[in-house]
Amino acid sequence: MNILKELKNKNHRRYLGGFDFFRYIGPGLLVTVGFIDPGNWASNFAAGSAFGYSLLWVVSLSTVMLIVLQHNVAHLGIVTGLCLSEAATRYAPAWVAKPVLGTAVVASVSTSLAEILGGAIALEMLFDIPIPAGAVLVSVFAGVMLLTGTYKRIERAIIAFVSVIGLSFLYELFLIDADWVTAARSAAVPSLPQGSLPIVLSVLGAVVMPHNLFLHSEVVQSREFNRQGAGRIKRALRYEFLDTLLSMLVGWAINSAMIVLAAATFHAGGTAVDELQQAQSLLEPLLGSNAAVVFAVALLMAGLASTVTSGMAAGSIFAGIFGESYNIRDVHSRLGVLLSLGVALGTIFLIGDPFKGLIVSQMVLSLQLPFTVFLQVGLTSSRRVMGDYANSRATSAMLYAIAAGVTVLNIMLLFA
Repeated sequence: MNILKELKNKNHRRYLGGFDFFRYIGPGLLVTVGFIDPGNWASNFAAGSAFGYSLLWVVSLSTVMLIVLQHNVAHLGIVTGLCLSEAATRYAPAWVAKPVLGTAVVASVSTSLAEILGGAIALEMLFDIPIPAGAVLVSVFAGVMLLTGTYKRIERAIIAFVSVIGLSFLYELFLIDADWVTAARSAAVPSLPQGSLPIVLSVLGAVVMPHNLFLHSEVVQSREFNRQGAGRIKRALRYEFLDTLLSMLVGWAINSAMIVLAAATFHAGGTAVDELQQAQSLLEPLLGSNAAVVFAVALLMAGLASTVTSGMAAGSIFAGIFGESYNIRDVHSRLGVLLSLGVALGTIFLIGDPFKGLIVSQMVLSLQLPFTVFLQVGLTSSRRVMGDYANSRATSAMLYAIAAGVTVLNIMLLFA
């Protein structure tokens, strides 16, 4: 009888083990919503309408870079139990940590600006709500979710939002006559059409975003794998990569779909998109009223979800400056959230051209990105910080090469 009971328990554990991966799903999807945000929409529609399919390779390259960087920073959170901001404060020299974290706070404000603005634009499309009033509504929604929610509730909400966005673009793609052969080639073969560098930098900054590196490490470390023994750490490291890979591929597909949609509808007709409202109004006669509504609903979901994650990232960065992890009940975390959302909202009232504001915000992220990446790689390559889980020389070389590549692109932009 005892033997039968033991066999039954073993089979039960084996059955549950097959679903063990799903316990680790969540952090990657929180990051994914950050790179399918309204800033991405603006960059992608500008890229597709102005240059057709030719800049799809930027999304592919950015996604590969993103997978490597997000996987690396998640290791930091799993192994040390610290988010990137905390680790920088504890281990990096103050003359390095303070300027990088300070500029990261500025980048988080720029991120929140894009997210709030995108949600406000969607509300204007759907309900004719003026952008300033819509921006207030989006900010209040995000603030309430962050000040009252928990990680699990926010993760579930984000998964729902990402699902709506993905299904919306799948529906849009069924309505267009895209040149899939050219799209596939452009996704793999780099080209740099004349005048495209600012858009390239904008797309890059919209995909590989500094605040997402802080956010990923924060969400992962909150699960406290480092306190559960070496076996649990190794399992978390293995499943985290699958979570990151799956989530980033979802983001790659949605971002690519945006460029394909813009290339097949607007570029093919010789129309450059100067604002997201224009994109929606042009979609209606081309693809029908349902397509225009679906477009606006997906943009609203992207704006709401990404405003929540950008606020959380800001809270994590700000709390980390004081050596604390993100906890919405703590004054530093609350102040970081409110600072990011509040300054971004105030800036929106001063912006004359919302679409240009979205593009510029993504360029600001790209300019800050190298500083965050160099800091991250320095920490994850240090045995003092990571112990036996420190980056190998090959991994460090690859990560530094990514940081150097982003730096070179930024220098090119300054002299363009």
